[in-house]
Amino acid sequence: MLSARNRMRRSTEFDATVKYGLRSVQPDVVVHVRRGSAPEDSSGLEREYGPRVGLIVAKRVGSAVERHRVARRLRHVARPMLGSLHPLDRVVIRALPSSRHVSSAWLEQQLRSGLRRAFELAGSQR
Repeated sequence: MLSARNRMRRSTEFDATVKYGLRSVQPDVVVHVRRGSAPEDSSGLEREYGPRVGLIVAKRVGSAVERHRVARRLRHVARPMLGSLHPLDRVVIRALPSSRHVSSAWLEQQLRSGLRRAFELAGSQR
């Protein structure tokens, strides 16, 4: 599971990441990545906490039980990837309806591929 300090909670973080970040579409998830240039608050706490990950699991994914299952699996596969992210990185993972039918290993592979692709795009734009 993701620790509380690595979870996105504010809608402004979600909105900025989705709107201004880079998007990588995979068969069962869409990965949005945004690297901040400075801490979001003046106290510098963002720098200590490291990267933040947010999930979007819409009703189209399925019933509440299915949505929670998909969210738990996504949080579980996202946790090991935190070490490879920059402390100012923001990642939003949007689950597509087909994500409820695939294994956690497949979700992990898609998340890794999506992050790699988004960072490749970021490198080519800078």
